[in-house]
Amino acid sequence: MALSDEPAAGGPEEEAEDETLAFGAALEAFGESAETRALLGRLREVHGGGAEREVALERFRVIMDKYQEQPHLLDPHLEWMMNLLLDIVQDQTSPASLVHLAFKFLYIITKVRGYKTFLRLFPHEVADVEPVLDLVTNQNPKDHETWETRYMLLLWLSVTCLIPFDFSRLDGNLLTQPGQTRMSIMDRILQIAESYLIVSDKARDAAAVLVSRFITRPDVKQSKMAEFLDWSLCNLARSSFQTMQGVIIMDGMLQALAQIFKHGKREDCLPYAATVLRCLDGCRLPESNQTLLRKLGVKLVQRLGLTFLKPKVAAWRYQRGCRSLAANLQLLTQGQSEQKPLILTEDDDEDDDVPEGVERVIEQLLVGLKDKDTVVRWSAAKGIGRMAGRLPRALADDVVGSVLDCFSFQETDKAWHGGCLALAELGRRGLLLPSRLVDVVTVILKALTYDEKRGACSVGTNVRDAACYVCWAFARAYEPQELKPFVTAISSALVIAAVFDRDINCRRAASAAFQENVGRQGTFPHGIDILTTADYFAVGNRSNCFLVISVFIAGFPEYTQPMIDHLVTLKINHWDGVIRELAAKALHNLAQQAPEFSATQVLPRLLSMTLSPDLHTRHGSILACAEVAYALYKLAARENRPVTDHLDEQAVQGLKQIHQQLYDRQLYRGLGGQLMRQAVCVLIEKLSLSKMPFRGDIVIDGWQWLINDTLRHLHLISSHSRQQIKDAAVSALAALCSEYYVKEPGEADPAIQEELITQYLAELWNPEEMTRCGFSLALGALPGFLLKGRLQQVLTGLRAVTHTSPKDVSFAESRRDGLKAIARICQTVGVKAGAPDEAVCRENVSQIYCALLSCMDDYTTDSRGDVGAWVRKAAMTSLMDLTLLLARSQPELIEAHICERIMCCVAQQASEKIDRFRAHAASVFLTLLHFDSPPIPHVPHRGELEKLFPRSDVASVNWNAPSQAFPRITQLLGLPTYRYHVLLGLVVSLGGLTESTIRHSTQSLFEYMKGIQSDPQALGSFSGTLLQIFEDNLLNERVSVPLLKTLDHVLTHGCFDIFTTEEEFCGMVQFPGDVRRKALLQLCLLLCHRFPLIRKTTASQVYETLLTYSDIVGADVLDEVVTVLSDTAWDAELAVVRKQRNRLCDLLGVPRPQLVPQLTVEEGTTTAPPRCPETREVLQPNRIAGEPDVASV
Repeated sequence: MALSDEPAAGGPEEEAEDETLAFGAALEAFGESAETRALLGRLREVHGGGAEREVALERFRVIMDKYQEQPHLLDPHLEWMMNLLLDIVQDQTSPASLVHLAFKFLYIITKVRGYKTFLRLFPHEVADVEPVLDLVTNQNPKDHETWETRYMLLLWLSVTCLIPFDFSRLDGNLLTQPGQTRMSIMDRILQIAESYLIVSDKARDAAAVLVSRFITRPDVKQSKMAEFLDWSLCNLARSSFQTMQGVIIMDGMLQALAQIFKHGKREDCLPYAATVLRCLDGCRLPESNQTLLRKLGVKLVQRLGLTFLKPKVAAWRYQRGCRSLAANLQLLTQGQSEQKPLILTEDDDEDDDVPEGVERVIEQLLVGLKDKDTVVRWSAAKGIGRMAGRLPRALADDVVGSVLDCFSFQETDKAWHGGCLALAELGRRGLLLPSRLVDVVTVILKALTYDEKRGACSVGTNVRDAACYVCWAFARAYEPQELKPFVTAISSALVIAAVFDRDINCRRAASAAFQENVGRQGTFPHGIDILTTADYFAVGNRSNCFLVISVFIAGFPEYTQPMIDHLVTLKINHWDGVIRELAAKALHNLAQQAPEFSATQVLPRLLSMTLSPDLHTRHGSILACAEVAYALYKLAARENRPVTDHLDEQAVQGLKQIHQQLYDRQLYRGLGGQLMRQAVCVLIEKLSLSKMPFRGDIVIDGWQWLINDTLRHLHLISSHSRQQIKDAAVSALAALCSEYYVKEPGEADPAIQEELITQYLAELWNPEEMTRCGFSLALGALPGFLLKGRLQQVLTGLRAVTHTSPKDVSFAESRRDGLKAIARICQTVGVKAGAPDEAVCRENVSQIYCALLSCMDDYTTDSRGDVGAWVRKAAMTSLMDLTLLLARSQPELIEAHICERIMCCVAQQASEKIDRFRAHAASVFLTLLHFDSPPIPHVPHRGELEKLFPRSDVASVNWNAPSQAFPRITQLLGLPTYRYHVLLGLVVSLGGLTESTIRHSTQSLFEYMKGIQSDPQALGSFSGTLLQIFEDNLLNERVSVPLLKTLDHVLTHGCFDIFTTEEEFCGMVQFPGDVRRKALLQLCLLLCHRFPLIRKTTASQVYETLLTYSDIVGADVLDEVVTVLSDTAWDAELAVVRKQRNRLCDLLGVPRPQLVPQLTVEEGTTTAPPRCPETREVLQPNRIAGEPDVASV
């Protein structure tokens, strides 16, 4: 069972943001040209179907998909690829399957490059019209396997519609026989287009393109346009978006109408525009839940609006004189700036009447800006930009005002996002005049920080991203002098978004917008310096942005105060706890850049927020108070001054009163109390480290109560935040004791020492596991002067916590934390000869090692999996820390047998099945082996180990990977000292469940055994070790079952799919003598196993074995034995099965097993395997001398 390394913790998790570089612009040319040519040339050979056809199609798809980001690289090769494929299509001898395959390849190319670029390459001579038309006519619209063919043929037909000849010239004599009239080319095309506009596949899109090219022809529009528009509007009016068929029909109609009004001439389409608009209003598309229909509705509406208005370029629009980045930078290097004055001319058509439908179009586009889907809002924004470009100046300004109305806090985030997109479009097109920039910049600055909480998360990421796009667009649209009044505000806002935004895409968008402004405008303060640090990739890591990049940028005075203000105003009260904590740490760093501002402005604001009714504000402000106070202390300490030189009396009193005020308002209770406890513990730690003048004050007792109460009630805290609160309380205790409980340097107050030690040791026996965890770590965090004279007492209490007893066998976390506490205490007190109550010495080191080593055998499991692995990992880490500590100071305290046991136990863990614990064990093993300051004494086989694991390979080997770990660890089997433990670990790995672990551990073991086949002594030692492991773990299912699987693998040499224990004994039956007799005895026991599945499997295996090895039993009884095995219902009651089993025993000549009572296990001794029956079968009294008495597994 997969199990996390540690229990669920509530601390901030590391941000898992993908930093994979996009190789979108990494290609320089179409490198697979030759392969593609060969692939297309082989189509005639592979078209018949089967694997070759699928392989060719998939390979071509893979090649094309590489160029999705750079499709222009295909342009020089499109023509020859199309010619090769169209030659197949136009060949009359090509079978239908080959033609369809060619069109599939054509579609793949079109999907990558886009149909608009691809269209002009189709043959479009007059001679091509009828053949293509015939090909389309012959297709079956209901064949779902060949939709690519129909799609490409319709696109091809749309190109042939561009021929500059009247279609009637191609018809000839339509009257073929008297009374029969042949359909004209024009009618055939229109019929095909209409039929495909209502299909459900991709051909519908191509049919819309065909209609737009066909209907707008000069010879067609007069006779067919009104008829087609009437047909499409009728279909649109009759269809409902509440049915699937209705959605399909409406989609086709809307696409066709939008394409017609896009490609048709204004004078041709204008007579029908009002009618289409009325019909569209009647469809009520904004009420549909189909995104595509709403998008097409907006698209058609804007095309209708453009039809109402004359096509013209607004004379009043703003035009930037120079849009060349290179020219702009050249001017800047010369110390110049282009100062071309803006000339606004009066609109010549200012007095022209605006058609009636325009207002309705604008209204619908403004509604589209607030749509719930981004694609609809984006289409509406582009429509607003296009329409405004044809409106008089006054009306366009009214449109801008309506767009600005979207930026109201009564509006949703969708309206804000659509408004940003519209402003960006207006700015790009020069339709947002400089006079409007004051209003626009104001709302964009608000949009850059838009974040609205919704439930457990927030909305606004898309708004902030779009606001960055607006800033990017403005950089390209306006002259530097136009934006100069807003440079300070925009630059600060973009820097803040690039560094402090929660979402990676917003940080990167802000960085890109900042970069564009630096290049295009050249007026952003310290732009180049900031860009080199806060580039697109650097801002990808959130912690790096908050804690590193922000410090660099704050070094420029223009940005320091805005960054601090932003953190205090918007990030300290953020809904995400991780952001609040990062903001507090960022304030710690920035306070050192602006100490006076932080002390006089920031800290009073934060103190006023500590009693806010909003939980997040209280939490963040308390954390920020702690960090700012500690930052000011560090500044004062550099000058050997007290922290009170930076803080006035009011601030000091405010910090001191935080705990009491929260306590009086009972804010430590409930779910919000968890955050308050964690925040105040951080406050206690930072104020203690800041040496606040609180010695002897009653607030110290309040702080101590909070720490003790938090540790005592950890079990009441939610699991996701428990670890974080526990760590905060322990850190606070360490800082509090170090600062306020010292009487003289190195001496503790005896009364406080007695009270703390006694109370904490008593809590180690608390029935709640989490309470034991908390106070174990608390004892480990005590400073050395509090442990002086009480070390033995504390270590004894912690050793008791690490001991496994039947009552607390499941308390793996308390044992883990007890081990951590022991190791930390050893690091705190150090090594000192002859002082067992003050430091680690010869008198107590063996007891410490004994406690740590005993936990290396903790394999406790529960519903969470192998929880004992947490204990073993902590034991390995503690053993390493203690051993390195002794090696540095008194290596003679490391005894040979202790060092041998440490190395062997760690080697065993390095060969077991859980990847992350195996990697940790390998790291500990190699650290101990290669430590040379000075070297660890008494390491067994040091010379051989250094050859097997050279120092140069330490960093290159991934011990998490079974393929790299097991080939190296199995080499230890050749060293006698390590053989038993490594083989024990390998047995568990080989008998595990993970396929890669089983495969690589088995291969490595076989490789080792293959190498010792010619060495009888080595093979004998290996076999003896294997038998010793079997004897030592006979009743330990964790080892015995995998061991039997290992033996079966060894005997059958590679059978990985056999998992039942009885197969091992069946394999042993082939060996005559005592081995056969003992195997038959064990099989007879398994025939009456308590699990029916094992009984049935055993009978089946014995049956197969008897047929395979005919000399096992005599020929006179073989038939009867086989009959009993095959006819008995082995999943029946045990009483029935036992009779048949005893009969088999008599036939096979082995003694019948006897039922005996289960032995009682005394408390404190090794426990029996779980789920043991009250009785068990053994072989009595005719048991063979020296035979192990094996119970049912």
